[in-house]
Amino acid sequence: MGAIFRNIRLTIEYDGTNYHGWQRQANAVTVQEEIEKAARKLTGKECDLIGSSRTDEGVHALGHVANFHTDSSIPADKFSFALNTVLPGDITIKDSQEVSPDFHSRFSAKGKKYRYLIYNSRQPSALLRNRAMHVCQSLDFDSMKRAAEHLKGTHDFTCFRASGSTVKTSERTIWDVRLSRDGELIFFEISGDGFLYNMVRIIVGTLVYVGIGKIAAEEIPEIIESKDRKKAGKTAPPQGLYLVEVYY
Repeated sequence: MGAIFRNIRLTIEYDGTNYHGWQRQANAVTVQEEIEKAARKLTGKECDLIGSSRTDEGVHALGHVANFHTDSSIPADKFSFALNTVLPGDITIKDSQEVSPDFHSRFSAKGKKYRYLIYNSRQPSALLRNRAMHVCQSLDFDSMKRAAEHLKGTHDFTCFRASGSTVKTSERTIWDVRLSRDGELIFFEISGDGFLYNMVRIIVGTLVYVGIGKIAAEEIPEIIESKDRKKAGKTAPPQGLYLVEVYY
């Protein structure tokens, strides 16, 4: 009788500063590779980890989801504790559980939630240099909030898509957008059924342009309608971006 394989789902938190993104690469250290190495140490067998999202170099996660199949006898809920004993300190498995055989962390996902952190201060922060985008100019927060409201709903977001994307359609539905401020920190949160390559970072760069007066809040619908990447703002740096949650 052959081995019985189980499907294990992991919820992962990581600091992406020292990694070349999530996805395994030939000559670079990635989050996926580190977790696969840790699983191999525990089970003694190769691990093919399926990720819900391909975060870029420097991007962080609070709730990245991945799954893998194993015939290991380690209880599903104990995988998190076991993996954390061999993983580097900047990667933590927050939860592990057994799921149905047909669960696929990427294809089963219904949507995602991202957060972007802006540090709005005249001087940069030594502690936040790898955690937030520093903007030294004064930002018109109210205008940024008005601009963000225009993102809600179903649109063709070609104007917020980086070149090199090979997706069949640029139409996405944004469920919710929230912009809040606590002193020098601005928190941007966005959730939807999917996101284009660098979409959140380009949106943030556009909102910063609104905040400094280079783009008017009322221009956002026109920019979206134009489907012209050149009309949007610059791509915000990766270190301010966090994958918060994947919805299933």
